[in-house]
Amino acid sequence: MSLESFLHDLHFDIDKTKPPDLAVDWEDGPLAYKLYRGLPVVPLSPEVPLTLEGSEAKLLPDLRQMGHFLWYVFGLTQLSQAVLASNSMMQTMGLLQLYRRFAPSGGALYPNELYVYLKVEDLPAGVYHYDVAHHRLVLLREGDFDSYLARALGNRYDVSACFGAVFVSSMFWKNFFKYNNFSYRLQGLDAGTLMGQLLEVAKRFGFASGVHFQFLDRAVNHLLGVSEQEESVYAVIPLSIEPGIYWAANSNKSEDIVSATELCRELPTVRHDHYIRSRRVREFPMLIRMNEASLFESLPSIPRIREKKIVDGEDSAVALPRMKRLLYDLASVSRKRYSPDSDFMMSKVSQEQLALLLQETAASFRYWNDLDGSHENSVSRVALYVCLYNVEGIPAGAYHYDSDAHALRLIHPGDYRLQLQRGMPSDNVNLFQVPLCFHIAGTKDHLTTTMGYRGYRIQQMEAGMLVQRLLLTASAIGLGGHPLLGFDARLCDEIYKMSSQGLTSLIQVPVGPYRQSPRITGGLHG
Repeated sequence: MSLESFLHDLHFDIDKTKPPDLAVDWEDGPLAYKLYRGLPVVPLSPEVPLTLEGSEAKLLPDLRQMGHFLWYVFGLTQLSQAVLASNSMMQTMGLLQLYRRFAPSGGALYPNELYVYLKVEDLPAGVYHYDVAHHRLVLLREGDFDSYLARALGNRYDVSACFGAVFVSSMFWKNFFKYNNFSYRLQGLDAGTLMGQLLEVAKRFGFASGVHFQFLDRAVNHLLGVSEQEESVYAVIPLSIEPGIYWAANSNKSEDIVSATELCRELPTVRHDHYIRSRRVREFPMLIRMNEASLFESLPSIPRIREKKIVDGEDSAVALPRMKRLLYDLASVSRKRYSPDSDFMMSKVSQEQLALLLQETAASFRYWNDLDGSHENSVSRVALYVCLYNVEGIPAGAYHYDSDAHALRLIHPGDYRLQLQRGMPSDNVNLFQVPLCFHIAGTKDHLTTTMGYRGYRIQQMEAGMLVQRLLLTASAIGLGGHPLLGFDARLCDEIYKMSSQGLTSLIQVPVGPYRQSPRITGGLHG
């Protein structure tokens, strides 16, 4: 199968990404976290702060603060037990017990891993893996890797101004065992929701941060000691306490260009023993092919991917009231965030609630990245669309949110709940009980014309980052949201007239009031 056909099936023909007779071997499933064995470990404090309302970092963080930071980004936060309703994939599982984190993940499988390069007090400088299961750091390489990392990122950030960097990777088998090739789409989205949570937590700790989507993959993977046959880094996020830092430090001068192969020769190869629990790991050649096609051997130039201009088909627009920026305790909102299944409960949404939800989601999404250069992005490469029903003062219909004008632009009037429900292969969410059904859209070519196959995973990550901002804002105003990939993208594209603009729906997120489902939960914090 060609890679173009593979991407097409991932988006428009999901059934082709999985064998029709696929039987998930739950007994031999991998752990949701990677466990290294035989390496030095550094325990982190379990006594995490119970509030995160924002602060300005005046001093470099110490080990204790970094432990708090990592736990709020990706730590195990909650144990949940529930009895599932009838579901053909889960019938043999009985009581469902899950360890939750603050960022959502498809099937709660968490295919991503976190690594950190740190230069902080009480800790030897070096590269570490965040051991989620034990809330500790595992030392992978000790030493100063400033120069190495700077060149791997094209000399586009000020190394001396940063106390470290976070690496977000995807471990292919962790959700391939359930979703087969469809896991490739999930891995990018899951990485994005994790990154969205990371950037929000960084704000509360007073850290300046930026996202590098473009780097020398093999050099970064070599630094961490991970095998590209099973895992690869998707994003690198430097951290600093200097506000307004100009990340594009040297803009990749021609004399500083180095290849991944050359850079890898500077460090000895390391291979560390790790445990995943599965006794039988099936092959995933398409995921490896996609990953290899996405790797950068060199970074000779940094193209800027500009936003897709959206031209709405209707003149009708609903101006939304301007609201004050939402200030909330991220710790409380993260704990409260809930993904309703059959628990949505229809209730009228006020125009003020919707205005606040849209305004805050768009505002909080702005972040520095190496695709936009020195300019902080707005909601550009991904956009918000929504089908509304039972919103005070706004007729039911399909709308595009114009963040610049803070207005909803009508595309099609009417109630689209029935069409959207029919477009879902599963009945786990009753859309007739949902007043707001969001769709995040991006270019139909998935950025591949400007970034090659790497563009697909970048688009999925940005969609995931916007999803997490939407979910956090919804939680802050008392609503629940449930990200869904089980939806008919062609149908949604028709509803919003996207095809003529070269756009497509990337993910569906029903949002609305809900009632708590019967379950037992407990927080996992000191």
